[in-house]
Amino acid sequence: MIRIDIISAVPDALESPLNTSINYRGQNKGHVEIYVHNLRDYAHDKHKMIDDKPFSGGAGMLLKPEPFFECIEKLMKERSYDHIIFPTPRGKLFDQKSANKFSLAKNIIFACGHYKGIDERVFEQFATDEISIGNYVLSGGELPALVMIDSIIRLIPGVLNDSESALNDSLMDGDRIEAPCYTRPAEFRGIKVPDVLLSGNDKKINEWKEEQSNKLTENWKQINSSE
Repeated sequence: MIRIDIISAVPDALESPLNTSINYRGQNKGHVEIYVHNLRDYAHDKHKMIDDKPFSGGAGMLLKPEPFFECIEKLMKERSYDHIIFPTPRGKLFDQKSANKFSLAKNIIFACGHYKGIDERVFEQFATDEISIGNYVLSGGELPALVMIDSIIRLIPGVLNDSESALNDSLMDGDRIEAPCYTRPAEFRGIKVPDVLLSGNDKKINEWKEEQSNKLTENWKQINSSE
């Protein structure tokens, strides 16, 4: 069982993705608990203000420290957390090894920024991990959090069926891409499934998959090493 708490200024953005597909299945099977915390619930002025202008000036609004401190401290009093993750472009790039590591945790917090970002004191006080899903900027941390959560949940034993096992996925065995996959019909619009996959010869099929995996892996490495 893994518990995931998500702190967000826009919790509605999380509702649908967390209640569909693998995320829903993990919760429904009792392998995952996910709780979303509305940052505005921890703002106590009459307007529920959670942002303000940065001292440095310039465009944009910055999420205030007080709501984050109150929410995270409340959660930390209730249980111990293995990771408090802040999705941020300046963080370490998320990869399959990261997903594997986080999937072994018992309790995780995802603290999502929005607008221009979060007051730096929140990072300094609580962040165990600053994680990026790519070298680009999004409007908030909710989408990166959802990407990471999906990647983590599917690794938890019992979430996927045996036929959907994550063990054979691309990048699970180091930096390696799996071979192409095909299903019925054997021919569609004149395009045929490779004959070897229909041969029933396991040795030849495995050799073909190894060869194709090597080609795709090499191509993937070249694409990602180019500027």
